[in-house]
Amino acid sequence: MTSGRTPEQLRQALRLMVITDRQLAGDRGWLAVSEAALEAGATAIQLRDKQATSGELLEMASALRPLVERHGALLLVNDRFDVALAAGAHGVHLGDDDVPVAEVRRVVPRDFVIGRSADTEEGARAAEADGADYLGVGSLFGTRTKKEVIGEVIGTEQLGRVARAVSIPVVGIGGVSAANAAEVAAAGAAGLAVVSAVMAAPDPGAATLRLLESWARGGGISAFREPESDPGLP
Repeated sequence: MTSGRTPEQLRQALRLMVITDRQLAGDRGWLAVSEAALEAGATAIQLRDKQATSGELLEMASALRPLVERHGALLLVNDRFDVALAAGAHGVHLGDDDVPVAEVRRVVPRDFVIGRSADTEEGARAAEADGADYLGVGSLFGTRTKKEVIGEVIGTEQLGRVARAVSIPVVGIGGVSAANAAEVAAAGAAGLAVVSAVMAAPDPGAATLRLLESWARGGGISAFREPESDPGLP
């Protein structure tokens, strides 16, 4: 599976990224929650599991791939570009402690999507220069799902500054919910990235719809699409 997306199509595919969390999904299972989000209109799934072995992560990515393909969405793997390649995912999301973007770009196919975490204009420009395709910017409102940034809040004003500093899409992350998704859109982000807002929601599909509706109210109307009734590829 390759991306094959134009820059504008990639921007559209980043509209709502759901990041997996086995603990938050609970007995329902992270895969079932991901499927419900896709059916409701999520445009990307990022597979993240810090406790999984390489083999387990590959099995998880391989199980997720047909669901993502069915909905024409984007499949990314957190940290592990090797697993992403082996599973035929569209790309990887890299953090501060991962292999540098430039090194990954050097060894992956041209259309392999590379995301990078950044929360400053300087860091964003460096990531773009190194070959990143998009940036994850946060924590915007505070988060409990990522230990290294607990207590960090950069706000939507900083998100806007980062977005204006680069030409690649930025995605707001960290405490994003239906209550504040409109603020993220208004700040100039290409999309939202959420964990607990969907993974911990009693009804993941309904939560996904609320996020997209809030996004549209904030100015992301052109990016909003209704969930597909036909499960086939678009």
